[in-house]
Amino acid sequence: MDAKPSTFPALRTRKAPVLPESLSDPKALAMAIVEAAWSKNGYHTRIYDVRKLVDYTDLFVILTGRSDRHVSAVAEAIETGLKAKGALPAGVEGKKSSTWVLIDYGNVVVHVFEKTARDHYDLDKLWAEAEVVEATEPTWVQDFARVENGEDW
Repeated sequence: MDAKPSTFPALRTRKAPVLPESLSDPKALAMAIVEAAWSKNGYHTRIYDVRKLVDYTDLFVILTGRSDRHVSAVAEAIETGLKAKGALPAGVEGKKSSTWVLIDYGNVVVHVFEKTARDHYDLDKLWAEAEVVEATEPTWVQDFARVENGEDW
């Protein structure tokens, strides 16, 4: 499946991701991404359907990690988990700093943020007009998020 064409020249020339037929549907791909991220306790999961707002992707998946090392581990889990299913991203950015890693799967773009970077860039506010795709985090991820937020159980 090719990446969506774009009005932005740099995005028109980006390479296409490799996606097996089983992950050609953007929602199926997004769910495979979040399941891989949840295996490493990526939390504060949001999936935004941005098709009505942009022409270069269908969905944004946004996740949080507690530190740069955690962000790196979550991003690696996504890449490794999807590679095992036959999917390769068109590109990955931000691995060196690991405060914000972007993984481009064409119709799904993943953002894994360290908490303070997510608060700073506030993509959730930027994409507030987008439809939210339901993705309920597993109990262990919800518990992890509560601990990270300093909440009592």
